Amino acid sequence: MARKALYISGAAGVVVLALAAAWWFNAASRPASGAAGAAATRGANAVEHGASGAQGPGVLVTLAAAQKQDVPVTVTVNGNVVSLNSVDVRPQVSNVVQKVHVKEGDYVRAGQPLFTLDARADQANLEKARAQQLKDQATLSDLDRQYRRSQELLQQNFIAKSATENVLAQLEAQRAAVEADKAAVRAAAVALSYDDIRAPISGRTGAIPVFAGTLVQPATTLVTITQLDPIAVTFPVPEGRLQDLLEAAKTRSPVFASVAGRAVPLKGFLSFVDNTVDPQVGTVRAKAQFDNRDNALWPGQYVNTSITVKVLKDAIVVPMAAIITSPNGRIVYTMKDGLAQPRRVDIDYAMGDNAAVRGVQAGERVVVEGKQNLRPGSRVRVERAGSAPDGGAPGVPGGGASVARKDPT
Repeated sequence: MARKALYISGAAGVVVLALAAAWWFNAASRPASGAAGAAATRGANAVEHGASGAQGPGVLVTLAAAQKQDVPVTVTVNGNVVSLNSVDVRPQVSNVVQKVHVKEGDYVRAGQPLFTLDARADQANLEKARAQQLKDQATLSDLDRQYRRSQELLQQNFIAKSATENVLAQLEAQRAAVEADKAAVRAAAVALSYDDIRAPISGRTGAIPVFAGTLVQPATTLVTITQLDPIAVTFPVPEGRLQDLLEAAKTRSPVFASVAGRAVPLKGFLSFVDNTVDPQVGTVRAKAQFDNRDNALWPGQYVNTSITVKVLKDAIVVPMAAIITSPNGRIVYTMKDGLAQPRRVDIDYAMGDNAAVRGVQAGERVVVEGKQNLRPGSRVRVERAGSAPDGGAPGVPGGGASVARKDPT
């Protein structure tokens, strides 16, 4: 009996151990399968949410509205300052400098004395010519009296007619001699005037390489006078703008020159367009004239010049950042009903961050940022940045574009 009771107790213990092991295995496996199920459920929900999100929010973009405005077509190039008049003053005779009346860098007026040459020889020649004129004038007066007397004697038949004619011939010859003397006097006066050298134009004197006592020749440059006010700027214009430039020349279109050290550009007017185009570089030379009372422009100086050759009336302006260059041409993406639509455009004129284009209408909104992620028909979502003022648009002057503020979602 004791052995039988012990056997029953051992069997019961085995059953209890088996039941405990089964309970532990079920308890351990139940949370694991539940976590896997929850993860699978969340994964399915995430896939479903992602699929619906691709259709929902769309591509994040920034928009700007196309503006209608007048656009000035401006050509900006490097120009060279040149003087309207520059004269090398040279003597017309070989002589010795007697006196220098000006200094280097002086501003002189037209007609102001510059140099005086030794005039003694020329003064003597003038006096000699005048004396010869007086001598021949006296002979002419004597022959005139002889001719009148011979006419009286001829009327009284005291002399032959040939004698009167002989006196008349001498009288005519002497008159010619007197006229020659007058011409000689004028020539001597001109030669004397060469000894008094005066400024032919108003301007600023350059270097003076001669001094009192210097023997100068007609090839010697005594000084160079350069006109500074008014002054001119020459600049090249691409030949593609030639017709616009010629039209601008008729109205003396304003030209602006930017000078280093001056905040405000100088304003002049277009005064000349060259009659040929340089075939090597494809440009035509133009010239603008400026008032230069304060000597802001100096001959030989390089300045940036800009000229408005024409104005595009009621042009459509969009940011350059909105234009995409594709194999089929230039396009922009416009937004309608929340979808991106490509629109082909042609650029009429580019000015900085903006461009005047054809192919869109005023008020249409074009994509400025985010266009690289767009495809025809893509759903778009407008990004709004609070840094832009209401009614303003990045890159488009005058506002009227979509305001960029942060989307609260």
